[in-house]
Amino acid sequence: MDLDIKQLAVAIRSIAEEKNLDEDVVKDILEQAIIAAYKKDFGDNDQEIKVIFNPNTGDIKIIVNKEVVDNVEDPAYQISLSDAKNIQKDIKSGEFVNVNENISRFGRVAAQTAKQVILQRLREAEKEILFSEFEHKLGTIANGNVSRIENGLVKIDLGRVQAIMPRSEQIQGEYLYPGQRVKVLVKSIEKDVRGPQLVVSRGSVEFIQKLFENEVPEMESKAVEIKAIAREAGVRTKIAVKSNVHGVDPVGTFVGGHGIRVNAVMSEIGEQEKIDILVFSDDIKELVQNALSPTQINKIEIDQKSKNIKVYVNDDQLSIAIGKGGQNVRLASKLVGYEMDIIDDTKNKATVPEPKPITPKLKKKSDLESSLLDAINEQDQ
Repeated sequence: MDLDIKQLAVAIRSIAEEKNLDEDVVKDILEQAIIAAYKKDFGDNDQEIKVIFNPNTGDIKIIVNKEVVDNVEDPAYQISLSDAKNIQKDIKSGEFVNVNENISRFGRVAAQTAKQVILQRLREAEKEILFSEFEHKLGTIANGNVSRIENGLVKIDLGRVQAIMPRSEQIQGEYLYPGQRVKVLVKSIEKDVRGPQLVVSRGSVEFIQKLFENEVPEMESKAVEIKAIAREAGVRTKIAVKSNVHGVDPVGTFVGGHGIRVNAVMSEIGEQEKIDILVFSDDIKELVQNALSPTQINKIEIDQKSKNIKVYVNDDQLSIAIGKGGQNVRLASKLVGYEMDIIDDTKNKATVPEPKPITPKLKKKSDLESSLLDAINEQDQ
């Protein structure tokens, strides 16, 4: 089946109106389709071709850049000097000229090529529009359904848009399955050769931040705020919180009565991930103590220049401060923003000598006898 160019233009405009596509997008799709069809029927992929579409009249011009030669060997790339002079009188051999090609129809193969280009470009254009709707939703929580899991990449259906959740944005050890309803953070829109990709996250610190914002209304009024978050998704999270209103307990506000608020967050991210909520302080030493709590700390040394902190503890506090696999000190370090070393301070403890047993001094036998006689005489009197 041949392809009529004017009919093609009408069809594309009709589809574009249905999909609410911009006029410039329609124009670009049509031009790309005609270029692809022309190359299929009359030239090849290396040709320099330009298409001009007049949306008011529906007229289309196909302009091909050709080299002016004395003897034409390849009509796709060359034009004779005599023919070129009909376009530009002062043209010379070796120069290039734009040639208007009077083509109104394409063959079956070219028509199929044009159709493929149109469908692809229409999908891309529609996708661009849909994703642009999500630009104002970046950084917010959205509800979606797991649609597919492929090679560790989770695809989330958000209604009109399909988002992706890379392994780096997932919660470690979390089991997801197709059809499962989940909350995700709309993190970013990334563009690649396949078009825009909406990236969502469950493993980021921003996801935790937004979950607490939904559970703690005092955050909206700025009565309390989260100052810092350190997270190893699926394992543990430390959150430093601050109160901006006198008398308001920041930790208690985030935990909620009977732990209802923090438990609501944990039920979303999974019970396997523990959440430590601590009081933020502008005093780094105090913040370190809070971040490593319940570790009993002997001394803290801060090197502002190298951004390093040395924390001295007794040997019985080492495992508490470091945590399983170094998790506690690692998260505390991220929270404070300094490299942190835990140092055994046992050798610096002052040793207290053990008390010597006191042995009662026994009296001699003669002394005992004299004492007894004295006691008897006193009773007789």
